[in-house]
Amino acid sequence: MKLSDFDYVLPEELIAQEPASERDGARMLVVERATGTFTNRMFRELPEYLGPGDCLVLNDSRVLPSRLYGHRAGREGAVEVMLIEPIGGSATADAREWRALVRPGKKLPVGERVEFGEGFGCEITGRGERGERTVRFDGAGSVYEALDRLGHMPLPPYIRRGDQAGDRERYQTVYARERGSVAAPTAGLHFTGEVLERCAAAGAKTARVTLHVGLGTFQPIEREDFENHALHFERYSVSEEAWREIVGARRVVAAGTTSVRTVESAARLGKLAGSTNLFLYPGCEFRRVGAMLTNFHLPRTSLLLLVSAFAGTELAMAAYRHAVAQKYRFFSYGDCMLIV
Repeated sequence: MKLSDFDYVLPEELIAQEPASERDGARMLVVERATGTFTNRMFRELPEYLGPGDCLVLNDSRVLPSRLYGHRAGREGAVEVMLIEPIGGSATADAREWRALVRPGKKLPVGERVEFGEGFGCEITGRGERGERTVRFDGAGSVYEALDRLGHMPLPPYIRRGDQAGDRERYQTVYARERGSVAAPTAGLHFTGEVLERCAAAGAKTARVTLHVGLGTFQPIEREDFENHALHFERYSVSEEAWREIVGARRVVAAGTTSVRTVESAARLGKLAGSTNLFLYPGCEFRRVGAMLTNFHLPRTSLLLLVSAFAGTELAMAAYRHAVAQKYRFFSYGDCMLIV
């Protein structure tokens, strides 16, 4: 197979620019692998597909307001700093040094200082690959508290608007807890407390895991022979209690590709915490996950390859063509697909 096999035509008007008016109001395309059939449903009907013996796995990572706008110290020139992760892999409140993307990168050498207001600023201390920079924040206050005041939600570039006050809530799952992601685990955005209660009433157990979503998840694949593509590492953790629920389940239903990668990484690595760059593509084996809820993904990406690995390439791409024809809404704020 070639990367070009995972391309599809998407009218721009199907790229969702706003979330649905209600969290659980998204459409849900149900894809049955055994029969190769599609059913058009609503996300709020998800509990009808769950029952005793199922374990619904949710990624509880919390999105950081990690996009900062400022200016070069002592001179004119707007600067955007997009934080990726704290150096050392910690999400503690005193993390001062971070990996980041900086624009305009070519005009900001090592040693340049950027100011964001309220006496909060950083110095560029190093250069990395793919335009990455290392930045160190100065001052005595907590970086996370400053982000809560001054940071912006890191909406993806295909949402062609600036973030708004409502995005602080809607670009975050209702069960988000562990801060550390620079993009939302978007399949989880549809859940409400009521839907989770109805899942439990249907007999399904719930296990919460954590994978902090980094920019590596969305990095482009640059070669047609994608098997040798390498993802960036992302931090994950699974509690012993959650793992017991996962291992003991008749069927693991993963909400989102990040939940899939967390469960499958723990199964492969034999570790409940660490870093993973697991890349799942057609031909790979799934050791624990038996069903998947996922939003629709961009063409030619590792996320679409993961979905194709799970559903089968022919069925997955047919489902995407069906979704386009039925005018489903695509990407982060769009509709979703349940693969059973």
